Amino acid sequence: MKKTISSSIAAMLSLVFLGSIICCASTDSKKTKSEPAKVEEKTATPEPAKPVEPEDPGVILMFDESVAVKDTGSKAFTCTSATEVVKRMTLGWNLGNTLDATGGAGMNTEISWGQPKTTKEMIDGLAKSGIKTIRIPVSWSRHMDRKTYTVNAEWMSRVKTIVDWAIENDMYVVLNCHHDNFNNPRKMPAVSGYYPNSTNKNESERFLLNLWTQIALAFNDGYDEHLIFETMNEPRLCGTNHEWWFDANAADCKDAAACLNEYNQLVVDTIRASGGNNQKRMIACPGLAASPDSALAAAFKMPVDDEPDKLIVSVHMYTPYSFAMQSPGERTFTSSHKANLVQYFGKLNTRFVSKGYPVYIGEYGATNKDNLEDRVAWFDYFIKESRKYGMTCMLWDNGVWEVKNNDYNEHYGFYNRREQTWYFPEILAAMTAACQVEIQ
Repeated sequence: MKKTISSSIAAMLSLVFLGSIICCASTDSKKTKSEPAKVEEKTATPEPAKPVEPEDPGVILMFDESVAVKDTGSKAFTCTSATEVVKRMTLGWNLGNTLDATGGAGMNTEISWGQPKTTKEMIDGLAKSGIKTIRIPVSWSRHMDRKTYTVNAEWMSRVKTIVDWAIENDMYVVLNCHHDNFNNPRKMPAVSGYYPNSTNKNESERFLLNLWTQIALAFNDGYDEHLIFETMNEPRLCGTNHEWWFDANAADCKDAAACLNEYNQLVVDTIRASGGNNQKRMIACPGLAASPDSALAAAFKMPVDDEPDKLIVSVHMYTPYSFAMQSPGERTFTSSHKANLVQYFGKLNTRFVSKGYPVYIGEYGATNKDNLEDRVAWFDYFIKESRKYGMTCMLWDNGVWEVKNNDYNEHYGFYNRREQTWYFPEILAAMTAACQVEIQ
């Protein structure tokens, strides 16, 4: 669909939702005192009028630019190739369950999922450990005005502070839109995020347009190639049987893939239109659920971009599922698991890397099953195979590391954020060494 965007994307278009109030009256039959008693004729009571829904304003800018955080810095790019940048990102880590958390209210959402408030010491500790890239997942919809889509300035400033701590350590930063996928396919309320289906297409695009215009205002000329934008986290069909499993023949999957292609294109166009350094900013785009299967499907299309070698394919791989995520699943890393990884990385290379689209693994990890030796072997093999094709992998870390009662469900804790140490130094050593593999 056509998007109504002003020639200067930073200019704000305002619009007031129109509605009408329909009042209905009912009339009662009256008896005159002088009249003899008689059976009253009943007057039909009109049905209450259905409320008129506000007219959809279309895909336009609505946020209040006067209160938006704006970048005032100046920093020149030294590398303008996404392929080269992804190679340089090497060893990555996710600040999980933090700025992406959705509990609590206001600024307290950062600690609502049990992680400590992020400090400069945490980021410094990661850099000293050899981490070269930090992915900062951020959920935005809870921090936006319910009518204007305006991001809370305090929240945006907090995000900038943490990004800046990483940049000061000469780290690469991936900034995204994380838990903003609406939770079911029905028509969603305004400013509830996005959902990849035709029912919610207009609202989703309005949300993404307003959000990314504001992110692009806050992060522009003050950031060079060390800052990468990621359009969405795991855009998926929440509340359906196809939330995590893509079926190329299913009608809802086809519709979702088509919508997602347009969402990725909209975000790329919005970032480019903001000008400055964002005209050449590296941008990562996921397929449905960020799964390798949906990315490899014919329905997934990378956006059209006038800037060559600036787009990245974002994929998440907790692979194979039986070893890396399922509880109890399998605890031993086998030759068949290795073959599974070889197959996926080979296909991603053929479909994307060999055609000029670098790939990074935005999330990966093997849940703790009290099987340290096998996990070390898995990390070593996973990174070596991905690095052959110049891919960078970013470890998912949700802070949960200790196994209790043989429950292995999502134990992806690796870095002790309070002590700036690692729960499993053997895994860190394996990841660091594996990153040295020669790129083909």
